[in-house]
Amino acid sequence: MEGRTFTRNPGQRRPFNRPITRPSTREERVIVLDFLKNGYPDDPRPFHMKEPIVQTIGKTHFVLLEIVAAKGAHFGSHEELYIGEGEWDRAKVSYIKGVLPINKLTQTARNELEFVLGNLVDANPQKFIEFFNKAGAVSLRYHQFELLPGVGKRHSEELIKARQEKPFENFDDIKKRVSSISNPKQIIIDRIIQELEGKDRYKLFVGATARTPESPSGGR
Repeated sequence: MEGRTFTRNPGQRRPFNRPITRPSTREERVIVLDFLKNGYPDDPRPFHMKEPIVQTIGKTHFVLLEIVAAKGAHFGSHEELYIGEGEWDRAKVSYIKGVLPINKLTQTARNELEFVLGNLVDANPQKFIEFFNKAGAVSLRYHQFELLPGVGKRHSEELIKARQEKPFENFDDIKKRVSSISNPKQIIIDRIIQELEGKDRYKLFVGATARTPESPSGGR
């Protein structure tokens, strides 16, 4: 069976290459989606207690993160920030507040989300081509391909048949050889957004839980 692998764990055998919820992931670099210099408009606290907020998305695991900006800092559209281990931009970032639910994104951030995801997919296309070449079975009758928006069993079978003949090289190669998949890049983007919205318990591309580098009490 396509995609069927047997992985031996201590005391356990998992018979299929199931898309499972990933363990905690740590983003090292994030992209700015929106900057709220004066904090959230609906924050009921007095003005002097409001925090300047940066809404961001991780470059690697696509985790949405809420960052408290340093006093007086400014951020450009789609600016990249380093928040990984070791020293990071303390001149601009006070601390990472935590994971940001997608329903808390501002309208500006939501409008930027798909565009930024497109850039991130373009920056590392092989990560997603590898998915098309290696995706496996969820169960005896269900394939990972069928978790993609608009991809059904027939499309899945066509993808599997094509990659058995020759591994896919890029998105254009997928479109050329599997006519029913007209825009594989957009399918990936739509899937990432679905995962951010929590519409599926399976995670193919989005880190399940982000470990923030430090809490408010750890800010310096």
